[in-house]
Amino acid sequence: MSFQAYLDNIKAKTGKTADEFRVIAEKKGLVKPGEIVAWLKADFGLGHGHAMAVVAVIKSHGAPKVAVDDKVGSHFAGAKAAWRKPYDALIAKLEKFGSDVSVAPTSTYISLLRGTKKFGIAQISAAERIDLGIKLKGAAPTERLEAGGTWNAMVTHRVRISDPKQIDKEVLAWFKQAYDAAA
Repeated sequence: MSFQAYLDNIKAKTGKTADEFRVIAEKKGLVKPGEIVAWLKADFGLGHGHAMAVVAVIKSHGAPKVAVDDKVGSHFAGAKAAWRKPYDALIAKLEKFGSDVSVAPTSTYISLLRGTKKFGIAQISAAERIDLGIKLKGAAPTERLEAGGTWNAMVTHRVRISDPKQIDKEVLAWFKQAYDAAA
């Protein structure tokens, strides 16, 4: 589930936006995440994940906005810079799947989205490798298309790329399957 989906669900369940909760929390003098989570659970019946989404909105209020391109760029710092061109080439190919392809960088990986649904991720693991995660429910693992296992619960499979040439037609076909399934 995307972060925006969490916020949409909170609004649907409570009738309030995360920003409205921020204002109420400020009036109540709630500042610690644990206090805010306990309040949201007790008074509004939110689950832990949804309450933490509100906490994230509260903590980011007033923080400088960082552009998506800058967030993506942070994944390619130092020795990982060599992976920027292959990543950009991959994204250009994925964007040919449809106008609804976008990226959403987190602190540890870059989500690949169709609209609001994640169909894959890219994680620049080291200077030597980029790991591609793909959501392919029901697909049997192969030597190359490994089961995601405990690597990342957001995807079902992982492809370890140590040479940009390995981002080939087979990898793109897996991503296309995942993209189509995310409709």
